[in-house]
Amino acid sequence: MSKNSYEEGRLNLPFVGHCTFAKSPVCLDWENIDADVAILGAPNDMGTQWRSGARFGPRGIREASTLFSFGHSGAYDFEDDVMYLTREDVRMVDVGDADIVHTDMASSNANIELAVRKILASGAMPVVLGGDHSIHAPVIKAFEGKGPIHILHIDAHLDFVDERHGVRYGHGNPLRRASEMDHIVGMTQLGIRNVSSSNRDDYAAAREAGSTVLSVRHVRELGAEGVLAQIPEAANYYITIDIDGFDPSIAPGTGTPSHGGFQYYEVLEIIQGLAKRCQGRVVGMDLVEVAPAYDPTGVTSILAAQLLMNSIGFIFHARAEARRG
Repeated sequence: MSKNSYEEGRLNLPFVGHCTFAKSPVCLDWENIDADVAILGAPNDMGTQWRSGARFGPRGIREASTLFSFGHSGAYDFEDDVMYLTREDVRMVDVGDADIVHTDMASSNANIELAVRKILASGAMPVVLGGDHSIHAPVIKAFEGKGPIHILHIDAHLDFVDERHGVRYGHGNPLRRASEMDHIVGMTQLGIRNVSSSNRDDYAAAREAGSTVLSVRHVRELGAEGVLAQIPEAANYYITIDIDGFDPSIAPGTGTPSHGGFQYYEVLEIIQGLAKRCQGRVVGMDLVEVAPAYDPTGVTSILAAQLLMNSIGFIFHARAEARRG
């Protein structure tokens, strides 16, 4: 079993050096990405309907991720007795941000889609840091031809609005836009609750499109294993996480907080269970709506970084286990 090693190389404490995700190497040549995971920022919050600020989410999450990134041999989890994020299991790079053109949603979305297509062409798994949830639409569009894909969606809101006043690509629309794509075969939407931007017709449309919708209370009644039983077997999975799926007591730094949300392990155990069950066949992730200005403590960004790093560890450990037979 590999060990955590601090005997050679720099100590590389969190507050030292360049602020990339998990202190990963930078790769700004998108034609030559050589990694298993590529971290991409999509700092667009023009789809926000109320409090903006998620454009600074990628920076906040990157900075928070340095807390977990020093050391050279991976991260030991004593509960699982597993060393995650080892160099043998996963090579990670930070490819910077898609270019955002202020007030031009179409160009910004095109730039996000292009960036994700470059990552996919390299063979790496994209992990995208939002931005508001509108960024999910161009990200998932980049997966055209790579289906069938089932989406696991963690959120307080259904995000299944079709169109309002001509707006089709705001942060209330992305899962509706995803459902219209041929490579998406269904969705499991968890955490949806309380007063929402979606109406009864939107919920009916989601179910007609093949979505299973479970509130936080439904998830707690079922438990992690019961929720996993609700997620259909699929060739591949994509995970999209809105930080407001978590309770604002642990994730206040978001534009649309909604009380009654998840606690950390409720989401982590579902992601870990899915990664094990599907042997790591998660083809991409995004985490959105972190708005650091509303959380001076920084715990929301830390939560986002911790969840992503654990999830990446679970996914690639499961892939390694599958290879080893």
